[in-house]
Amino acid sequence: MREEGRGYRLFTRRRVLQGAGAVALSGVSTGAYATGIEPFRQVVTRYAIEPNPAAPWPAGLRLRIAVLTDIHACDPWMSLERIAGIVAATNALEADLVVLVGDFMVGQRYVTRVIPAAEWAPVLAGLTAPLGVYAVLGNHDWWEDPEALRRGHGPTAAGTALTQVGIRVLSNEAVPLATRAGPVWLAGLEDQLALLPARRRTGRGRVGLHDLPATLAAVPDGAPMILLAHEPDIFAEVPARVALTLSGHTHGGQVRLFGWSPVVPSRYPRRFVYGHVREASDLVISGGLGLSIAPIRLGVPPEIVLVELGAEAGA
Repeated sequence: MREEGRGYRLFTRRRVLQGAGAVALSGVSTGAYATGIEPFRQVVTRYAIEPNPAAPWPAGLRLRIAVLTDIHACDPWMSLERIAGIVAATNALEADLVVLVGDFMVGQRYVTRVIPAAEWAPVLAGLTAPLGVYAVLGNHDWWEDPEALRRGHGPTAAGTALTQVGIRVLSNEAVPLATRAGPVWLAGLEDQLALLPARRRTGRGRVGLHDLPATLAAVPDGAPMILLAHEPDIFAEVPARVALTLSGHTHGGQVRLFGWSPVVPSRYPRRFVYGHVREASDLVISGGLGLSIAPIRLGVPPEIVLVELGAEAGA
């Protein structure tokens, strides 16, 4: 049984650095590994999921879905050369579908160069898959865009750059994918923490631009559906008709010790942290690829996620 968290806990610099301090206390060599080695590792994490019977899914259809998230493009942690390597490794998996689940923009100050969207987007354009490459935006794609924040709506620099290189960005909308078993709908939410209004003026914190009911309404009743949502918290509201939700944002806590993450940016810090979660339907939370707030990773290496959804005919 999973416990629901008591409040939303952001990755704050203080909290993550406290985690880094705990790592350092455990030994200089561990600290060096967490800042100099693990952030540059790259693994492929695989999941095989049979959708919940309540979710409509074509019999005998298996989709291979590659998931990339939380790239946070910047030097020296996520260079253009490293992004190109991630693209090549993802293409080698020969997935049917590639999805990018937000936070392309830098999310920390400890960098030597912020890589603009006009540079990283053409590298991501090298991704290929028979059913296409799709994206949603994350909180840092809004927070690092002063003009979009000032307007309170898009377009964003990240979204525009992706669109210009041919990657479809889904914002509270859904599109049908033509599989051999018929259409499977891919839905994408706008970010749940997109705007940062002045708390003193509005009395509110972060404001989302997501609209789950409208997004789901775009999918015909009884049609199979996959949902992209940068933050996993929305999964608490996702109905059983959604076969699979794919998220990032948490970085798996970025520091994960013996399966426990001291800091998780979620309203449900014990419920939606990392990996495969099955409730009314299924959720996969990727640990992501880049770094946010502080340049440290321990126990949750950068990962490309490959999900095999459904079962082959006769399996």
